[in-house]
Amino acid sequence: MLIEKKTQESIQIEDIFSSKGRIKIIKLLAKENELNISEIIRRTRLNHNITTKHLKVLKDANILQEKIYGRIKIYRFRNEDFKVKAIKNLIEIWDD
Repeated sequence: MLIEKKTQESIQIEDIFSSKGRIKIIKLLAKENELNISEIIRRTRLNHNITTKHLKVLKDANILQEKIYGRIKIYRFRNEDFKVKAIKNLIEIWDD
């Protein structure tokens, strides 16, 4: 189930981690820091529509930043946010 129309304040941790697809994207970007949407789709093996919706949720939750260069969208893990750093640390510890 995808989260629709929630503000940053109302997005809970359960919402973020309730989807295997979102977790795949979070893990990937925690390791790579930034990738374009095509590379995210290729590496996570999710379809474009679902990936776009998951990226929107993560962007709305302030976990990711989106940079647009013409038609290319680059998604970046927001390392400067302490909550995002904690998520990244969890993934690094878990995968070691």
